[in-house]
Amino acid sequence: MRIKNPLLSMLALATLGACTTVPSAQEQLEAANLEKAIWCMNVIEVELDLETAGRECIADGYIQHSQHVPDGKDGFLTYFAGRIEKFPEMHADIKRAAADGDLVWLHVHFKAEPSSRGNALIHIFRMKDGMFVEHWGVSQPVPETSQHGNSMF
Repeated sequence: MRIKNPLLSMLALATLGACTTVPSAQEQLEAANLEKAIWCMNVIEVELDLETAGRECIADGYIQHSQHVPDGKDGFLTYFAGRIEKFPEMHADIKRAAADGDLVWLHVHFKAEPSSRGNALIHIFRMKDGMFVEHWGVSQPVPETSQHGNSMF
């Protein structure tokens, strides 16, 4: 299609240019945080690689808000080492994820053992420099039945 009016041509080009903007620094940070959080959850709860997690995912000074997990980086790693020893076939499947600023949300189906129904988890991580620096989490067992028939995932 050719636009004959030069003013309309310039307006069309300006409009097209506005539609192809470069992501803002905030959008880039959120995308990077989201990608790193998903990668780290895979390292921790699928690959069960705490050495990599300790080096690349959990920041020094890590703050824990879940009451069953000790505070701090060492507390986190010790807790997960015990969990891996107890449940060597544990697995997590991320169903949904989102980021807002330095916060990342992950909706996860966690199974300690392959045959279990597992738990629906929500993890909220505050991130800094590509590392988890703070965590809040809630967990709910996946029931055998529900009142409405909707899946938790």
